[in-house]
Amino acid sequence: LTDNKFFQGELAFLHQVRQHVEVPLLRKDFVVDPYQLYEARVHGADAALLIAAALDVPVLTELTALSFELGLEPLVEVHTAAELEKALESSCRLIGINNRDLHTFHTDVATTLHLLPQVPEGYLVVSESGLRDRETIATLEAHGAGAFLIGESLMREPDFGPKLDELRGDVSR
Repeated sequence: LTDNKFFQGELAFLHQVRQHVEVPLLRKDFVVDPYQLYEARVHGADAALLIAAALDVPVLTELTALSFELGLEPLVEVHTAAELEKALESSCRLIGINNRDLHTFHTDVATTLHLLPQVPEGYLVVSESGLRDRETIATLEAHGAGAFLIGESLMREPDFGPKLDELRGDVSR
């Protein structure tokens, strides 16, 4: 998280994490301005979150195109069928379906299950929020989700390694 106002994040976190890992890094923020994508790239991000609910189609399309130009992969986040339509117009390849209701903050993975059939082939669907156990992830995988954005359930663990193993289904450790 790089949003400071709501999540006490900092852009510098991207640079700090990049010093220690080579896995793809996502700038998770409220990106509304092209400048934020330039910042993301300079600070080591490989992808940027674009929230369909916060952007009209022309701006979403512009930010998606700029992301690609900068070598960033845009992850377009949706919560509803109308937002999914906006995402599909933007030329993105990654669609994030957020299971958190932004009005009540409750999570329900039925959101992903409801929207998944509406996503055409060729897109990678990332299910976001409310992913607390392996059974939930397995269900979403069986219905076509290809990736998962997991934050809170890992951050609440004092040692998130075992929890990550559980979520991945890795019981060999």
